Amino acid sequence: MGGGGGARVALQRMDAQDGSVLRARKARQERVGGGSQEDLSDVASERLVDGGGACGYDEREQEGCCDDATPKSPGRAHDLWRKVKKQYELVEYHVLPEYLRDNEYILRHYRSDWPLKETLLSIFTIHNETLNIWTHLIGFLLFLALTIYTMREVPKETVLPERLASMVHVPNRGDLHQLHVELVTCFPALANVPSFLQEHLPQIVAKCIPDSPTISPNSTQQCFMQTMKDQLGKELNMMVAGATRVPFLVFMVGAMFCLLSSSFCHLLSCHSSGLTYWLWRLDYAGIAVMIATSFFPPVYYVFLCQPIWRHFYLTAISLIGVLTVTISMVPVFQSAKYRPMRAVAFAAMGMSGIIPGAHKIIFFHHEPVCVQTLWYEIGMGMFYLIGVVIYVTRIPERWKPGFFDIAGHSHQLFHILVIAGAYTHYRAGLIYMNWRDVHGCIPGGI
Repeated sequence: MGGGGGARVALQRMDAQDGSVLRARKARQERVGGGSQEDLSDVASERLVDGGGACGYDEREQEGCCDDATPKSPGRAHDLWRKVKKQYELVEYHVLPEYLRDNEYILRHYRSDWPLKETLLSIFTIHNETLNIWTHLIGFLLFLALTIYTMREVPKETVLPERLASMVHVPNRGDLHQLHVELVTCFPALANVPSFLQEHLPQIVAKCIPDSPTISPNSTQQCFMQTMKDQLGKELNMMVAGATRVPFLVFMVGAMFCLLSSSFCHLLSCHSSGLTYWLWRLDYAGIAVMIATSFFPPVYYVFLCQPIWRHFYLTAISLIGVLTVTISMVPVFQSAKYRPMRAVAFAAMGMSGIIPGAHKIIFFHHEPVCVQTLWYEIGMGMFYLIGVVIYVTRIPERWKPGFFDIAGHSHQLFHILVIAGAYTHYRAGLIYMNWRDVHGCIPGGI
């Protein structure tokens, strides 16, 4: 009898627990919207995921997971993120809408049709575009810092003596006295000039200081040396100010535009097909702008004294850039089918730099700066070329689909190589700019 009574008490306790479970389930059903069959399935699934059953043996169950009271929230931000994560799950490739299907070797962790607010917040979460966003965003911040540093940098202290050493010898007072002696020897009539004029002749001539070794032999200007003095003033001004930074700044702005537009594209492209349509075109425009502006420092500084060639090359690359952007705007080239064609078009645009590069080597090979910058330009070309090959072949994710979904897939490697190539070009641009700080544009020289 005692054993039977104990059994009845145990059964009553189990019935009470079952009643509590049923009441908790009923309350949850009412909270999720009325208790439809679909909602009941969701509740059941969520129950299984959260606790593994009705008050099974688990530490969370022992702490009161089956109580009617809702556990306290650890924080408002955490609740918001749990809500976003629950409502906007990452999905797999096979359920993506057509406009988001670009790489079939990346299988999971896609964002699809997310609201704008959640899309923006996803910059701080993990998905298959996280590193695509941050690689170029960090690259943008790097180039912004380099731009500020370079624009604030004045010519080095060694520039002025080097620049003076590169100039033609300027006559000193002893040279002017010797010139006076030679004039008297050649023109004996000068001996009859009053002595006070003879004494002041060197000072009079000193007012006309030569500047350039090259003066037209047919010049009929009123004062041969006055013309040289005027030119010297211009040369000294350039020594103080240094070579213009505008071509260098054009390249840096182009690089930053490319990196920032790419970062925004990867962040926001999951929002809607309409927005994605324009974002990808902005991305293509950024690539074309970066390639075109990368021509400005080498072409401008190398052909500083040959304005015809300088204007020709800069105009040509600008037109090619506009044409490339225009072609990229055609909707048919947006699809993944034309990925290789897009890559070839941008690669061909970059390879067009071989022409002014060859021109530089053939005509200015005697300048040390030509060899120094050549190695940087070869390195830049290799970074870009390897990046394009990886982008087109989709290596390494094609070797092991799904393994590189979060980190290590081809587009992330392409981004890193683009930054490496741009930084290499930045280093070459510094050499060109510092070289012109020293030498300027001397007629008859490079």
